[in-house]
Amino acid sequence: MTFIDAFWGLGLAGLGVATFVQADGSPARMQLLTGLAVLWGVRLGVHILARWRREGPDRRYVKILDRAQAQGLSYARAAWIRVFQLQAVILWVVAMPVQLGQMSSTPPAIGLLGGLGAALAVFGLAFETLADHQLTRFKANPENRRKVLDTGLWRYTRHPNYFGDLCVWFGLWLIAAETTLGLFAVVGPLLLLVLFVRFSGGRTYETRLTHHRPGYADYIARTSPLIPWPPRAAPPSEAG
Repeated sequence: MTFIDAFWGLGLAGLGVATFVQADGSPARMQLLTGLAVLWGVRLGVHILARWRREGPDRRYVKILDRAQAQGLSYARAAWIRVFQLQAVILWVVAMPVQLGQMSSTPPAIGLLGGLGAALAVFGLAFETLADHQLTRFKANPENRRKVLDTGLWRYTRHPNYFGDLCVWFGLWLIAAETTLGLFAVVGPLLLLVLFVRFSGGRTYETRLTHHRPGYADYIARTSPLIPWPPRAAPPSEAG
């Protein structure tokens, strides 16, 4: 059941395509938003599906379903209510930039703001792709079991994949924001930011890693939580 995350990116891309088929906005903006959304969504979907096949169920969903079943819900009903329905609502809100941004025909051309947004989205896509590659390669080495990845992009931020993701969606919003309606789509990337800060990369997740990965507490102390930044120097006692 936890393969649902593999369809997160594909679902967001699908909403972009569905809007492209139905909307009557600026062709240039529609093509740019949909193209970037599909590129991002397919890349992420393939990556997460491969991870699911390689590593098995996501423990977050296992806990959610176990808790729901303990409350008397069947597995199927728990999955539908606690996972699929919730994901669908979040997905629809996050995808606002590629939906609202395609609905206006003015301005017809991509302007400076849209160009900056496209550059930010491409940067974010490359950033999170490299981060995922580095993590996959690290996990593939049995010698790294229970170790902390603190090299490459992971040296500068504890969540480079999330940072890249946010760059993509704030970039898509900038493209959409050249239209009046698209300005309101900022709710999408803002929701994504809240989810990353409070849940996916929040305290509970990092507390678990602190207990299971020796050295993770030190990694937290010296490494930026989200925005890439040079690591802080170790305290004198640690630096020797």
